Amino acid sequence: MDFLEQGDSASWPSSAMTTSSERIHGKRGAKASKWTRQEAMEEGELPGLGEAAGSSTDHLDLGLGIPAIAAWGYELEGLEEERPAPCPCPQAPLPWLSWDDELQKPGAQVYMHFMQEHTCYDAMATSSKLVIFDTTLEIKKAFLALVANGLRAAPLWDSKKQSFVGMLTITDFILVLHRYYRSPLVQIFEIEEHKIETWREIYLQGCFKPLVSISPNDSLFEAVYALIKNRIHRLPVLDPVSGAVLHILTHKRLLKFLHIFGALLPQPSFLSRTIQDLGIGTFRDLAVVLETAPILTALDIFVDRRVSALPVVNESGQVVGLYSRFDVIHLAAQKTYNRLDMSVGEALRQRTLSLEGVLSCQPHESFGEIIDRIAREQVHRLVLVDETQHLLGVVSLSDILQALVLSPAGIDALGA
Repeated sequence: MDFLEQGDSASWPSSAMTTSSERIHGKRGAKASKWTRQEAMEEGELPGLGEAAGSSTDHLDLGLGIPAIAAWGYELEGLEEERPAPCPCPQAPLPWLSWDDELQKPGAQVYMHFMQEHTCYDAMATSSKLVIFDTTLEIKKAFLALVANGLRAAPLWDSKKQSFVGMLTITDFILVLHRYYRSPLVQIFEIEEHKIETWREIYLQGCFKPLVSISPNDSLFEAVYALIKNRIHRLPVLDPVSGAVLHILTHKRLLKFLHIFGALLPQPSFLSRTIQDLGIGTFRDLAVVLETAPILTALDIFVDRRVSALPVVNESGQVVGLYSRFDVIHLAAQKTYNRLDMSVGEALRQRTLSLEGVLSCQPHESFGEIIDRIAREQVHRLVLVDETQHLLGVVSLSDILQALVLSPAGIDALGA
């Protein structure tokens, strides 16, 4: 079991921390066998951290900006030397800083530099399971295999081309249901009969886009950019020589990597700011579904809005659940994909306990607290609600990685 499946013993730092080259100067090519901060320190070496915090950190702008006393508008001249300088009035609020202002502070780019200095190889599991589908496999068997292995996607191998040509994801299953479902009385024969290659030909209609992938030698910064820019949730790591799939990177794994080793880096001041002040997340034109609406309505929204999860609300507008794309794949396991007239609320009550539930946060919570919770609970998003559980917004892994890694570089991949 590699570090990302272990419990997170290192929470996001509560105060700035420094590192020394003596403590973390490790071998560049050595693969980590211990990933938790405590285990790494016991070994006397932290894997792959030599570049980010070696003998010199001059290239990282890690200092915290402290406003000059004069900025508060106090006149210090003419005071006697024995009298202490006056302190700022406690009632006088400090200037409000926007997210853009925070990014201009020294130290705001620490996580960007960290991800630039580490490669995809550093975040790969030392041991993991990888499921690959041949394009001649029947589509129903493929979806059942995803469920049986607890996976959301699998690389596709084309025997004729002798290469990987794409990914089969839960989105494909949703598109199949959305395209062919007519009524509960009509069997969806396409799921029973279609092969993966047949579905790809029908859906893509000859417009085959190249597989979005990355090399193990590319930086984690490039991995974050590729995931967010291409609106994908699975990024295959391909061997540059053989073309074999070595691993599949996800938003969750990248944040977990950053969350654990971020505890060894100086803490940017924006982590203590509230999520409401920073405005990180989606707050307008939110895609939601009523708990009384049929599953087919949820599929329509998934396809039209290209979202990965829907907050489920009652008639009063209160959040009562979260229906994700991963919930849809279990219709195949339960053989209920012909019952799309079932309400979303009923589908939530029938799902297994192992699936991701709805976890919420409130506007007054700090950005650091939000990151801690989403990494600790290993979920893809938090629903932002007020004290009465009414929906205010959604904070996703993409929002967090965009803010921590890409925004300090001046890149807005979410808005591209």
